[in-house]
Amino acid sequence: FDFCQAEGKKRPSENLGQVLFGERIEPSPYRFTFNKQETCKSVCTKTYDTTKPEDKQKLDFLKKSMLLNYQHHWIVDNMPVTWCYDVEDGQRFCNPGFPIGCYITEDGRPKDACVINSEFHEKDTFYIFNHVDIKIFYHVVENEALGARLVAAKLEPKSYKHTHPDNPDCSGVPMDISNKASGEVKIAYTYSVSFHEEKSIRWASRWDYILESMPHTHIQWFSIMNSLVIVLFLSGMVAMIMLRTLHKDIARYNQMDSTEDAQEEFGWKLVHGDIFRPPRKGMLLSVFLGSGTQILIMTFVTLFFACLGFLSPANRGALMTCAVVLWVLLGTPAGYVAARFYKSFGGEKWKTNVLLTSFLCPGIVFADFFIMNLILWGEGSSAAIPFGTLVAILALWFCISVPLTFIGAYFGFKKNAIEHPVRTNQIPRQIPEQSFYTKPLPGIIMGGILPFGCIFIQLFFILNSIWSHQMYYMFGFLFLVFIILVITCSEATILLCYFHLCAEDYHWQWRSFLTSGFTAVYFLIYAIHYFFSKLQITGTASTILYFGYTMIMVLIFFLFTG
Repeated sequence: FDFCQAEGKKRPSENLGQVLFGERIEPSPYRFTFNKQETCKSVCTKTYDTTKPEDKQKLDFLKKSMLLNYQHHWIVDNMPVTWCYDVEDGQRFCNPGFPIGCYITEDGRPKDACVINSEFHEKDTFYIFNHVDIKIFYHVVENEALGARLVAAKLEPKSYKHTHPDNPDCSGVPMDISNKASGEVKIAYTYSVSFHEEKSIRWASRWDYILESMPHTHIQWFSIMNSLVIVLFLSGMVAMIMLRTLHKDIARYNQMDSTEDAQEEFGWKLVHGDIFRPPRKGMLLSVFLGSGTQILIMTFVTLFFACLGFLSPANRGALMTCAVVLWVLLGTPAGYVAARFYKSFGGEKWKTNVLLTSFLCPGIVFADFFIMNLILWGEGSSAAIPFGTLVAILALWFCISVPLTFIGAYFGFKKNAIEHPVRTNQIPRQIPEQSFYTKPLPGIIMGGILPFGCIFIQLFFILNSIWSHQMYYMFGFLFLVFIILVITCSEATILLCYFHLCAEDYHWQWRSFLTSGFTAVYFLIYAIHYFFSKLQITGTASTILYFGYTMIMVLIFFLFTG
């Protein structure tokens, strides 16, 4: 963007989660000394001669970024520097970034941030925010050694056309760059900083003012109530079937034993000789179950820690780091579960099973991630992951995760196979003609709707935090929704499984995995809807990136729900 740059300062180091999310922190040329006021201090001056092609290209890039409402994100003492302004209903909204500049359209309509100042009125003109008034609030620590802590940093973006860039006075008309301007354009960047004591904010609660201005909590409670109603409804159905219907069925069967007409069985009793017939593609199902277990435990532990406040937004990248490390360490349950199921399906090729468990799903995710990284790298993006980090991730996967999966599989195969309570018949029985809603596809499609209904409001906030750079801090709600989702997935699957066993269809293994796994397809449809309705993403590379990352999330979600 060709803003002022810091000379010879070292870049801060980032942790794994930040590197994976593409967060890069750069040092800044704005220098502060505690309690030393600065007014209108010059940082640097950039001159663009529009007759030179490279200067014109830089200026056009700056204009394009103002048009697309790009934002600066600044950090002081690990706190985002916020720009607070009044919105309707007399509330203040604190944005953890501020725009580069803004644009007035050809018919004189101000776009985005241009509404803040009535002096921005020239048609077809860009206004660049080249001056910032920074206010830093501190809290003097009593009863310890004398010292102060920063509790907030706020700024006001301003635009000034400095008449003397060498000794600026920060007054006068705003810095306008006409769209048709030619000749020389000079942009002088300046700043003022002032320090204010703030007794009421404690250091521990200094993030509160940013989070308070995100008014979402009432929507959250509404969505939780909505999800709880679904759960209660499902639990009622399951309980009714388990207690009443099964009780009645079993009572009826017991009654029959005493009479002669025991030959006329019906319902699920008929398929008892086929119910434990190994499924088709048992290898793949066991691998999916293993990977899904790994993701399920990883999500649970990560969210549990996030609830306790270890992974707050103040710890940048902590959430992602925690998830990756846990996923690597949870190779053992994945291998164990996959091996147990594969053995109970009567599988013999245990080496293939272990290798697929360690490489199939992680391999797909890594390949997708690698292709996305190549695109970022080709575009020259700062979010591209350096080669060293890729090697580190591969090392984590091959040197820790894979051996752990092997250990888990070893124990899984050593144990006896799961004992089935009934013998499987030699000859598979014929499945009668199924009605529409007990056919596999309609059942699977219906099964995904209920779990998706529980999560879609949370999904909106999560997608916002990934793509629109809003803070996500409602981990308590998320944990609750996670538990609700787990219950809903299980209960919806149990219900549908009961219905199609009653219809004498005994292929239940894949159907039960796919019934709740289909929630991921609804997730994909929602992500596509979000892309077209909420995001203004242009360009092929950006679109491919959005859908590439979405596919990773969909795959993980599919394994998790299944």
